[in-house]
Formats: sequence, structure tokens, C-alpha cells
Amino acid sequence: MDKIDKAILHAMQDGILMLKEPFAEVAKKTGISQDEVIDRLKRLISEGVMRRFGVSVNQRKIGITANALVVWKVPQNRVEEVGKTMSSYREITHCYERQTIPGKWKYNLFTVIHEYDHESGKQFAKKLSKAVGLKEYMVLFSVKQLKRTSVATLKP
Repeated sequence: MDKIDKAILHAMQDGILMLKEPFAEVAKKTGISQDEVIDRLKRLISEGVMRRFGVSVNQRKIGITANALVVWKVPQNRVEEVGKTMSSYREITHCYERQTIPGKWKYNLFTVIHEYDHESGKQFAKKLSKAVGLKEYMVLFSVKQLKRTSVATLKP
């Protein structure tokens, strides 16, 4: 990575505007053309410097306020199958297995869902419960949003 690559990543680390030409400001800040910004980003991805380029939406600004961790008690022989089914739903952003603690915590599969209100979140969890044939689960809604920061830490 050269000085310009680092400047591009630094200019983008707090996000880019949703515009017709989103890289115009990055190009302006780095003193190169938009086409060169895009070419450099493609190269950084192909070289493995960047793993991906994605969108991070401020959910609260678009009305998604019911974020929940849904914990499931899944028989060990069904974890992979249930996990694949759950992961296919667009409302689920995370799905992962965790260890149980005998006598204290029986839930071994965790999913994170995002809905517009608590009732919709509960109804979605119920729908998912029926789809995978599981009755033992809990819906745990977040009570506040913690500060979200960019994963980029490079400085030019």
C-alpha cells in the first residue's frame, strides 16, 4: 500500500455519502480521479488488503429499533441444519453456536434479528420457531444502542 491507498482508506473509514457518485469526495480529498479511487479499491480487495466493501446502515435512522438476540435450545444433531435454515432469512444478521452451561444456560444457538418494533420481532421469532420445529427459545431485546465505530484504523 502506498500513501494514496492509505489516504483513500482514511477518507472512507467513517463512511461515504449515498450519492450518484459516492467516490467524488474521496477523489477530491486524495487528489485523484474517481476512476482511480475505484481501481485502487478493486486492487486492494484482489490483493487481500481489504476483505470486502459493504454498507453499514444506521438502523435507528431508518426506523429499525427492535434488535434482539434470540437464543435457541437445539439438539446437537440438528445444529448445522437449523443454523443453515436460520441463516437463509434476511432478518438474521448473525447465527452462531455457543456452549451450554449445565443447570445454568441451556441455549446453544444464537441469532440476531432486526425489526421495526418488538411485536414484529416476537412474531418473526415465532415464525422461525415453526419453520425449524423448535419450541425452546427466548427473545432478548437490546435496551440501547452502543457507540458504533468503523473497523478501519489506518491513518495516512
